[in-house]
Amino acid sequence: MRAVYLDNNATTRVAPEVVAAMLPCLTEDFGNPSSVHDFGATSRLALKEARERVRALLGAAFREEILFTSGGTEADNTAILGALEATDERNEIVVSAVEHPAVLALCSHLERTRHVKVHRIPVDALGGLDRARYRAALSRRVALASIMWANNETGVVFPVEELAEEAKAVGALFHTDAVQAVGRLPIALRGTAIDMLSLSAHKLHGPKGVGALYVRRGAPFRSLMLGGNQERGRRGGTENTPGIVGLGKAAEMATSRLRGDAARMRALRDRLEASLLGQIQGSFVLGDVERRLPNTSAIVCEGAEADAIVLLLNRVGVAASSGAACSAGSPAPSHVVRAMSVLAAVAAGATRFSLSRDNDDDDIDRVIETLPLIVERLRARSHAPETAVASRSAEPAYA
Repeated sequence: MRAVYLDNNATTRVAPEVVAAMLPCLTEDFGNPSSVHDFGATSRLALKEARERVRALLGAAFREEILFTSGGTEADNTAILGALEATDERNEIVVSAVEHPAVLALCSHLERTRHVKVHRIPVDALGGLDRARYRAALSRRVALASIMWANNETGVVFPVEELAEEAKAVGALFHTDAVQAVGRLPIALRGTAIDMLSLSAHKLHGPKGVGALYVRRGAPFRSLMLGGNQERGRRGGTENTPGIVGLGKAAEMATSRLRGDAARMRALRDRLEASLLGQIQGSFVLGDVERRLPNTSAIVCEGAEADAIVLLLNRVGVAASSGAACSAGSPAPSHVVRAMSVLAAVAAGATRFSLSRDNDDDDIDRVIETLPLIVERLRARSHAPETAVASRSAEPAYA
């Protein structure tokens, strides 16, 4: 029985085409891009082509707006710290309460060490941003608003283009952590008010350890990594040529396949949800089902803890998640679930199924066959009376 991998928001399988594109950079085309000889020139050309492919995927205006990093975390940190240093007279940041730890942990650190004021904007029970609170937090004291494009746990999509315009109205910079959105949603940055955007290769079938930060031409920016003149002086250090080439190939593939892959993943996800919610009493989808990524489903099963569900799924060869991979092992529900104030979800947690283009109907069938039995087993173990379980409504209970 082959394994079923449904944890693609944690990481994706590196595409064979990406591996093939990277291999020459590890063997014969190994030159340092900063070197003036032919070996260096070959690597420089490879970086140029990769940068163009990422630009095309993002719909950015200029190739030079793409800055390569070691991944999404570095890109997020660079955007936030760079914005603070470039706007010295402003000392406030606006973020959502459900941002990735790459953003929230840094903001907490800045509060403690630099006395930066951080506005954490709450979300509603569907995971949507409180727009009134967001607008109220914006002022001439705000250096940066950083709101994710799509949430990694629920898949809920935020209206970042509108949020960027509102930040721009008070002179604040706007950054979006688009790690989960890039390669899954159409993105066209040209003409928007978005100043910076973070992405990571391993979320779109590229290698780990490489990502990019889009920095709009003309946006105030200060380098985080100091050293040589690599990346037009914006990030010191010899470029990770094999990783960058892999990111470029993954971006090229995502550009050509995005719409077809998204439609296929959405159909598989919707079939999964319809079947599971029909079979499992007291289950529901967490988050806004109309405004979310096409590949993501977070399902709450009352009376069955998500952590236990994930462990039992793993025993039958199905890989899923009970939250973000970076917080795995924590006994408490994730900050995203708590922020949404859905009582049943806070009690049980949500099981996240995140698909990729590699998944098929057989994968979905495996989950449909096994998950109802797992939930039944867990509920029985907790000694919940069958009548009580059967009488529960499929509607979530909100705080």
